Amino acid sequence: MFHVRSAVLDDLVRVTEIARQSGAAAQWSLDQYGQMLVSGSSSARVVLVIEEKEETSGMRAVLCGFLVAQEVAGEWEIENLAIDVSARRRGFGLHLLREFLQLVHSRGGKEIFLEVRESNVAARALYKNCTFIEAGRRKSYYHNPAEDALILKFSFLPKC
Repeated sequence: MFHVRSAVLDDLVRVTEIARQSGAAAQWSLDQYGQMLVSGSSSARVVLVIEEKEETSGMRAVLCGFLVAQEVAGEWEIENLAIDVSARRRGFGLHLLREFLQLVHSRGGKEIFLEVRESNVAARALYKNCTFIEAGRRKSYYHNPAEDALILKFSFLPKC
């Protein structure tokens, strides 16, 4: 069973562990994540986590992934999304992303942007599944290895 909630300070160590597992995730420090949560009282930044309830361990919740996004000038940007290696390809990323889309929509958001490595086929498929479209390219945006970033965009349909 999946559960998405806002991150709390107790989640920081696990969030940084998951980020380190993912070469595609931004490698922010524990302090940087902490600042996001401390200043997270602002509605401009969102840090969500997804947990799985383990029935075999008395319904203990295991944090399996996270998403960090912020609103800038009326547009949202997904800054980081990562899923634990052992939890990948089980729908956690899709569920987390859909919850985030609902949150942005409920706040009146119109568009969401993100950058993704061109070679990150799994992430690109996830975003395509949620109707993100390619809106541009940033040449040599990533390092180690050097690679272009694709700019992806999601737009909510205008209300009639």
